[in-house]
Amino acid sequence: MKGALIYLIGPSGAGKDSLLTALRKTDAEKLLIAHRYITRPLNTQDAEQHVFLSEAEFQTRRQHGLFALDWLAHERAYAIGTEVDNWLQYGFRVVVNGSREYLPTARAKYGQRLIPVCLLVTRKTLEKRLVERGRENAEQIALRLERARKYQDGLPDDCLFLHNENDIQDAARRFLKLMRDIFGDSPTPSLHFSSPSWHPEIALSSL
Repeated sequence: MKGALIYLIGPSGAGKDSLLTALRKTDAEKLLIAHRYITRPLNTQDAEQHVFLSEAEFQTRRQHGLFALDWLAHERAYAIGTEVDNWLQYGFRVVVNGSREYLPTARAKYGQRLIPVCLLVTRKTLEKRLVERGRENAEQIALRLERARKYQDGLPDDCLFLHNENDIQDAARRFLKLMRDIFGDSPTPSLHFSSPSWHPEIALSSL
């Protein structure tokens, strides 16, 4: 039985890394979360604990076909390893933190096995969280809101929306419900979370 590639996208700050961290703490059957290989040193404050590769290491792996997907963004190289293809062959649903710009290439490779999911929150929620975070002034917040609006305008028509309005555990529960609705699973997997947490990653929707 072939699995499915759940291609998670969303503007910078959408909460994707935090969602994936929360999903790793569940016992959902047949669900695996892929790590990304990035030419960016690890930062313990990042929600995503990716696998750091030097430029030379990255190119060596790329040249030897060890990446299933790879792309460039923000002057860094990103990749998903070929281990995901093995997981798909075993029938797993594999969640990857993808790039919207790279989605057409990924779709060309995986076809109907690829399911795009976009993580969003409302503009009102985005603005409230940005103000509470206190990192940007009013002008910078306005620019971030505009970038998020433009991001949404470019989303594919078949993208499944997942809103992140409450805490990240709630988003994880609704993600698993979405998977159950798509694949017809029952019963709902039990969830085992640590203490509630929120990582200030945010996005925009028109709702």
